[in-house]
Amino acid sequence: MNAEYSSPDEQILYWINNFIRKPGTVSMLAVLIIVLWLVGGFFIVKPGEQGIIRQFGKKIRVASAGLNWRMPWPVDKVDIVNVEQVRRIEVGFGMQGRENSEYSRRRGGRSDAMMLTGDENMVEAQIIVQYKVSDPTKYLFRLYDPDGTLFTATEVALRSAVGRATIDDALTVGRQKIQEETREFLQRLMDAYESGLVITEVRLQVVDPPDQVKDAFHEVVRAREDRERLINEAKGYQEDLIPRARGEAQKMLRGAEAFKEERVLKAQGDAARFTALLAEYQKAKEVTWNRLQIETLERIYPAANKVVVDPQAGANVLPLLPLQNTSFLDSLQGSSDPAGLSRKKEVMS
Repeated sequence: MNAEYSSPDEQILYWINNFIRKPGTVSMLAVLIIVLWLVGGFFIVKPGEQGIIRQFGKKIRVASAGLNWRMPWPVDKVDIVNVEQVRRIEVGFGMQGRENSEYSRRRGGRSDAMMLTGDENMVEAQIIVQYKVSDPTKYLFRLYDPDGTLFTATEVALRSAVGRATIDDALTVGRQKIQEETREFLQRLMDAYESGLVITEVRLQVVDPPDQVKDAFHEVVRAREDRERLINEAKGYQEDLIPRARGEAQKMLRGAEAFKEERVLKAQGDAARFTALLAEYQKAKEVTWNRLQIETLERIYPAANKVVVDPQAGANVLPLLPLQNTSFLDSLQGSSDPAGLSRKKEVMS
C-alpha cells in the first residue's frame, strides 16, 4: 500500500479510478449490466401454476408451467397463481368470545355462527367451503380481496339458506338441502363478482341451537328419533305380519279348493259307480240284489256283538256264546230269572 494513502478506503477508490480510466472499461461494464438485467427476466412456473405477465401494469400473456422469460423489472412483472390448489375457508368457527377483535366490533360483538331460521328461531351453524382458482386474471385484478369476499359471501349464502328453513329441518333432515342451496347461491354470487373462483365443495359441519336451550332441543331431537324408530319398527312388523297372514289365507283357500275338488271328484265317482251298478242291476235284477245283500251283511256282521243261533242247535250253543264279553256276564248277573242265574253259574263253572 502506498504511503500517500492514509486509509484502505482511499486505496480502493484509487484502484477503481485507475480501472475506469482504462480504454473500453465503461463499455464492458454496460454490457455486463445489460446481460445481468436480461438474465433476471427468467422465471420458473411450477406444475399446477400459471403466471400472469403484466407490462407496465397491463396483462399481455399467461405463462404455463416450466421455464419462462419476460422483460425484467420495471418493464414486465409476473404474478404466479396456483390453480390446482384446493383452498378452504371456515365460517362459524372461533368467533365466540372474541369481543375485542376488529371483526367482532364491526359486527357489534355478534358471532358469525348465529343465524335466524325461517320460523324465527336462533341456531349456530358452522360451514367449510373448499374452492379453487379457475381464472387467475379475474382472481388477481377483479376483486381487491377475493378470499375475504368469499368469506362474506359464504356467510350471506348460508344465512339465506338457513333463513328459508325451519329449525326442525335445520337440525335434522334438512341439512343436506341447506348445504346444496348454500353452494349454489355462493357460486352464483362469486360468478356475479367475477372473482375467478369455483366452489368445489360445501360441508355443513354443525347446526345447533344456542347454548341456553341446546339441551332442550337435543331432547326434542332424540324424541323425534325415537318416534321414527318406533314407526319403522311398527312398519317392519306390519310388513312381516301382513304377508304372513296373506300367505295363510292363500293356503286356506288352496286347501278349500282342493277339498272341493276332492268332494266333487268323489261324488262324480260315486255317481258313475251307481250308474254302472244300475245298468248291471237292470240286466240281472235277482242276481244283483242277492249280491248286494250279501256284501251288505259282510260289512255289518263283523262289527255286531250278537250271535244268531238256529233253534235246532239245542244245547250245542256254548261255543258260540261271547264269554269274553263282560257285558254279557253282567247282563246274566243282573237278571231276575233264576234259570238265567243258574246258566251263569254253569258257565262260570
